Amino acid sequence: MGFTLQFTKGHGTGNDFVLYTDPDGNYPLTASQIAAICDRHFGVGADGVIRAIRSASIDEGAAALAEDESAEWFMDYHNADGSIAEMCGNGIRVYVRYLLEQGLVELESGETLAIGTRAGVRDVQRATNGFQVDLGRWTLDGGEPLVRAKELKVARPGLGINVGNPHVVVALADEAELESADLNYIPLIEPEPLDGANVEFVVPQDPLVKDGVARIRMRVHERGSGETLSCGTGVVAAALATRHWAGAAAPNAWRVDVPGGTLGVRMFATQDGEHVGLSGPAELVYTGTLELG
Repeated sequence: MGFTLQFTKGHGTGNDFVLYTDPDGNYPLTASQIAAICDRHFGVGADGVIRAIRSASIDEGAAALAEDESAEWFMDYHNADGSIAEMCGNGIRVYVRYLLEQGLVELESGETLAIGTRAGVRDVQRATNGFQVDLGRWTLDGGEPLVRAKELKVARPGLGINVGNPHVVVALADEAELESADLNYIPLIEPEPLDGANVEFVVPQDPLVKDGVARIRMRVHERGSGETLSCGTGVVAAALATRHWAGAAAPNAWRVDVPGGTLGVRMFATQDGEHVGLSGPAELVYTGTLELG
């Protein structure tokens, strides 16, 4: 039986999403419906779909509420091909903007809003350039997988970084190499990660550090979505990997330029280890309705 989907289109530095409200979990979308919505020629067009659902109304929300009982809302995020994603750094900022615009939550300056995700609870605050999210602890996934991308002549070593979802970060020699990579094709990772990974290609700015802030440029192929104009968790992974390569003298404040804009990354110490934060804009573009079969 069909129904009318009321949706909002939003983006964070060009990483775009279709969002809809389903507090009680009555209107889940199938993978094929999500893929049709995200199709840029025959659908609305997006890098993914975010369902606003209460944590109490989705199975994965139980873990979020156990971690933080204030995490009333859960970010149910799917990639453009309908596959499930654990987290999305741009998506969670847009999601919070959407919750605020819909009157579902309140968030005053200096306050923190807890959001449930499949990667755990993430805390979001307002920032001068939009919103900032604490992505929690991160880990090195180990090893140096080889990455092959179309139009890059030789395979490059990557660094595995996990920030709630898996990434492999590859350093390139210069801007020309960064521009030449054809990310319409899925980069090949050897050995292939069990659940796949997002792949980031990075080039440092010259000089790397200016006024205490390190600067890099990045392009990304997102697992399940293809090349996107931006990837929030990928930006964080790219900054963490470049800091790892740069050594102990590298700063903890980073500026990452992506095709869709600029995002900020900050590493900071907490009682349970180092956390990494992401800040950047979140925009809502338009609302609409879609008839789904």
